[in-house]
Amino acid sequence: MPQPSRAAALPLAALALALLAAPTAQAAPALGPAGAGECTFPMKKQIADRPWALQRLTFDALWAQTRGKGVRVAVIDTGVDRANPQLAGALDAGAGRDFLDPKGGDGTTDTVGHGTKVAGLIAARPQQGTGFVGLAPEATVIPIRQNDGQGNGNAATLAQAIDHAVAKGAQVINISQDTDAPLTADSELAKAVQRALDAKAVVIASAGNDGLSGEKRRTYPAAFPGVLAVASSDRNNERAAFSQPGDFIGIAAPGVDMVSTVPGFGQCIDNGTSFSAPYVAGVAALLRAKHPDWSVQQVVWQIQNTAERSVKGRDDYVGWGVVDPVRALTQDREPPRPPVPDPGPPPAAAPQAVPLPLTETAQERDERIGTYALGITGLLIAVIAVTATVVREARRRVGRVGRTD
Repeated sequence: MPQPSRAAALPLAALALALLAAPTAQAAPALGPAGAGECTFPMKKQIADRPWALQRLTFDALWAQTRGKGVRVAVIDTGVDRANPQLAGALDAGAGRDFLDPKGGDGTTDTVGHGTKVAGLIAARPQQGTGFVGLAPEATVIPIRQNDGQGNGNAATLAQAIDHAVAKGAQVINISQDTDAPLTADSELAKAVQRALDAKAVVIASAGNDGLSGEKRRTYPAAFPGVLAVASSDRNNERAAFSQPGDFIGIAAPGVDMVSTVPGFGQCIDNGTSFSAPYVAGVAALLRAKHPDWSVQQVVWQIQNTAERSVKGRDDYVGWGVVDPVRALTQDREPPRPPVPDPGPPPAAAPQAVPLPLTETAQERDERIGTYALGITGLLIAVIAVTATVVREARRRVGRVGRTD
């Protein structure tokens, strides 16, 4: 049983990435776990309530057809503890590997707790006394220890870990660590990522936690082509303040106050893109189980197309939006296509003159005009008659005045 210790209480400065000597003659950038919260382990009791990131899900709909059974998910991290009862039945320790221990190992030693939390978000089994459960609670986890709290993992060992995951049949690979050291397409890590994609493994990586300044920059392996880079979102579906923004962000997922398993027993709460990535990896595992014929790209497109968007398209803060696990698993009748921006409102039509309705028909108008004509004619006849009478009377008077009798 692991001894109580500070699980992820390392200050962010301690997680800063530096250049460490690789096993070869060249130097390789170190990679740090992308978690920033605090907790102790093992815990004496469990967190009973359903975590907020799971409260937004309808599990009956999410798990209607699959819980991820048969899908193999590699967790390349600080190891995954096998003692926690929610993970004991989830691990394939025989396929695990420890790249830090010179004596070798199966990847089930986790002195930091980081990898155990990552694995729990993906595949923790239901447990009486807690509302926490993994999104794919029947998936199998391949534990690979490639890093520790001192940042001893680097790009070279990560490349080896990815190759090992592929060799052990991983269909989804979660990498919750990053470096901002520029890595080119011909680097060993980039080549290992490409080999994983070629082997039809969905590669998911955290974006990093250095986003407080708002400066946009790329982190690796998240920024490699084909990798689904995951940012952190908060309860309002907005970018978490620490989440690294950049043009490589593909999707966002809850990353604030995340509950997950710790070594030994129980759960704790942590923050970071480290815990957003496995949330998405759990969805990917479910899709892999339900649609084994889909390509890696189609799985990624489905996650992006069904995300909840706060903008019409993609941005550098939450990518194509915040992942919606239920929509991803239920709106899947058609093969996924590349995501496109949401259409805006239709253009406003040009203003048109509104005709004034007539209050009478054409026949009624003709009758009205005819009536006017008859009236005017009658009036003229009357005027003429009156005029003739007046003239006649005037002549009579004139005649009388002229008589002498």
